[in-house]
Amino acid sequence: MRSFWLACLLLASSGSAMAVERVVSLAPSLSEIVVELGSADLLVGVLDAGERPSELKNLPSVGRYGQLDMERLLSLKPDLLLLWPGSVGPAQREQLKRLNIPIFVAEPHNFAELTVQIEAIAARLGRSERGTALVGDLRRRLAELRQRYRREQPLRGFYQVWDRPLYTVGGGQIISDALDVCGVRNLFADLTLPAPQVSVEAVLLRNPEVILAGDQAQLDAWKAWPQVDAVVHKQLLLVTDKGLERPSGQMVEATAKLCHLIQPDR
Repeated sequence: MRSFWLACLLLASSGSAMAVERVVSLAPSLSEIVVELGSADLLVGVLDAGERPSELKNLPSVGRYGQLDMERLLSLKPDLLLLWPGSVGPAQREQLKRLNIPIFVAEPHNFAELTVQIEAIAARLGRSERGTALVGDLRRRLAELRQRYRREQPLRGFYQVWDRPLYTVGGGQIISDALDVCGVRNLFADLTLPAPQVSVEAVLLRNPEVILAGDQAQLDAWKAWPQVDAVVHKQLLLVTDKGLERPSGQMVEATAKLCHLIQPDR
């Protein structure tokens, strides 16, 4: 089954599956994957969105999140574009399709898809052996984490993305799978949007046992509802590792830190 999906991904990406020499990455997570595959030498440009890996600090920029500099991109003469759809607006995505440059689109919704996509990227870069080794390590680590933090009755968890308005992660977002690895059931896994807006009332009704957010003030605001199990048991947890927001190989260790935060006794 894994080989079938790998073949589908390779066929779905534009152009041939031959190894390439000039790659432009249009997402920080994809840039990280290239570095993790020992292929930073193939990158000739990146889209900026946050801090870069040290290996890429001197590479030309082709714009920022949502603002692609098309002229600069073309000047780099890439023979492969790595694209996460959300990093480029719809109009510019259509422009990219008309450029006749092979495009590999990656948007993993869970760890199974992420590892398959890493293998597929490795194949496109001519680094299949490195990809196989990396993915093998990631899968073993994930299996270990799932076993260590598994619970007969998963904790009810609310992962807060923002507070005004209130946003969380839906079931199709890879962070939802990270919660599952840690023995936590995403309270809003039934929602299909990657970052759905929810109401405070909906959160209170589902009564989370643990609330996670990247801002302490957002967590403290939940103390206004002392009846919530997460408040009763002081499970308002601050998530400081931004690696959870970037679906690359490093996200597995970011998930390990999340698991320890939620269940330190394991």
